Amino acid sequence: MSEALLRFVLGGAVVSVFAILADVLRPKSFAGLFGAAPSVALASLGLAVANHGADYAAVEATSMVAGAVALGVYSLSVCYLLMVRRWHALAATIFCLLVWLAVAFGLLGLGGALT
Repeated sequence: MSEALLRFVLGGAVVSVFAILADVLRPKSFAGLFGAAPSVALASLGLAVANHGADYAAVEATSMVAGAVALGVYSLSVCYLLMVRRWHALAATIFCLLVWLAVAFGLLGLGGALT
């Protein structure tokens, strides 16, 4: 089985488990957190450990964390610019994309400097 197909199957299985968990939990607004779980990332990390070893997977995991933190900063920035500063959606999106890139690559550079 190719790695891409295995990622697809594992990712789909994990998404299904999270969807079932989300359906069981209350309140339903909390269930969205599980529906958006990074299941493909979990499958990718599992395959990375199996195929390339723990060191390779650690680099991938560090990149995923940097991207997630950058996404959080991006989301907060877009909300602020749209709701408080009343920017147009396209301008806020383009500007905050640059913010996301700066935060993501800044964190990756910082992580490389610390190791």
